[in-house]
Amino acid sequence: MTPESRLVDISDLTPAELRVWRAFPRGTAVDFRAADDEEAAQGASWGAERTVRAAVLRALLLNASLEDGEIPALHLEGARVTGLLNVQYGTIDHAVELSNCFFDSVPLLYAARLRQLNLTGSVLPGLAAATVQVEGMVQLTGTQFFGPVRLGGAEIGGALFLDGCVIAPPDTVWPALRLGYATIGDNLWAPGLRTHGEVRLSGASVAGSITLNDAWLSHPGSVALDGQTLVVEGDFHLRRVRTQGWIGLRGARVTGRLDLSYARLSNPGEAALRASSCTLGELWLRKGPAIDGVVNLRHAQIDVLLLEPEVLPNEVLLNGLAYGSLTPHEPAERRLPMLDKEREGYLPHGYEQLAAAYLRVGDDHAARAVQLAKLRRHRRTLPWYGRVWGLLQEVTVGYGFRPMLACVWLLSLLAAGSAAYGLHHPRALKADEAPDFNPVFFTLDLLLPVISFGQEGAFAPQGWYQALSYALVIAGWLLATAVFAGVTRTVNRQ
Repeated sequence: MTPESRLVDISDLTPAELRVWRAFPRGTAVDFRAADDEEAAQGASWGAERTVRAAVLRALLLNASLEDGEIPALHLEGARVTGLLNVQYGTIDHAVELSNCFFDSVPLLYAARLRQLNLTGSVLPGLAAATVQVEGMVQLTGTQFFGPVRLGGAEIGGALFLDGCVIAPPDTVWPALRLGYATIGDNLWAPGLRTHGEVRLSGASVAGSITLNDAWLSHPGSVALDGQTLVVEGDFHLRRVRTQGWIGLRGARVTGRLDLSYARLSNPGEAALRASSCTLGELWLRKGPAIDGVVNLRHAQIDVLLLEPEVLPNEVLLNGLAYGSLTPHEPAERRLPMLDKEREGYLPHGYEQLAAAYLRVGDDHAARAVQLAKLRRHRRTLPWYGRVWGLLQEVTVGYGFRPMLACVWLLSLLAAGSAAYGLHHPRALKADEAPDFNPVFFTLDLLLPVISFGQEGAFAPQGWYQALSYALVIAGWLLATAVFAGVTRTVNRQ
């Protein structure tokens, strides 16, 4: 029989342990601290006057006799807990508060059932509490862990508090914080969290919001925060967060807002934010420096995208990204460089999404500018003859988005031809049948492929004037073809 499983003989208790034993049935707090601001990090030097064996605490929680009319609870502060606190698979119907305590062994709470757990301000070598079930809240505010915290598959009915918590295991082979597939019935409140190693939230479900404002998540070159298929019914706040490593949110669903305002994300040369195929109510990327690494939003579905152009890095992956609205409203010239940063090259979907966002707010001019930029970008992917034809369409009619260019070209060519033929009339083919020569309508006959004013067939220019007539005919056909292609493209888009 192991020491932690034996029933404790009250006659063997130290004065400190006896004080805790007597206070438990009435739920009275026991505070060994010399001052309220005492640091639990010095707990290794605390003497017998404030040392409590883990076996005693285990016996209290699982086997202690109760007093009628009293509500038992373990409220212990400022104690040094020695030995292994092993309550795995146990059922504890009392509140457990071990705040500002120093543990020399990792508590084992695997698959235990608790009413409430509070380790605020304590110092521990780790925590093994996978699949633990806690009816109320779990409070780890300001707690320091020098080993991994394992809460994978935990079921927490209330909130989980990790504000100001520090998790710094000696190595990063295993995740620093495991909350994968955990279920939290309220908020995950963790502003100021500090971790050295992976924070694993993959598959977890949070009924409230997650707050990691001012957190510092360090796992250089690897995953700092793994939230694949994470479900958050509220908001996910990451304001002023600092990461070394990447944030992974592939397939995650955040009903509210994913807020990365003022964030500093760094994973040089690799993806710093991986949020492909996720579903977000809102995504805020603003007020921070440019992300140091690649941003991957492929196939993400976002209702509201608040994106400041300065935040994006030099490389992005946006293929399949769909968003309902894009804010703040910026000129197209400020948004288009975002699409030029696409690592996979030219992808028309990104341009269509941006143009649609401008159309939804009634900015037709910006939408046309985006569509024109799309066609220019596409032209660079074509063979030489395709590039030539595309350039002709842009110069003549702006790919159908600038139809007045065709009028400018037509009037210019008309003026040039009219002046040339006005100074030198071509000879008539049949002098007795030819109509009076009109240089304007003769030039129009050459320029317009379909309409005829009877001038072109009646007169025959010679020399370089004949060459000019050929050039005007070719220009007319090219202009007409470009206009037709541009108009067709515009009508089809509408």
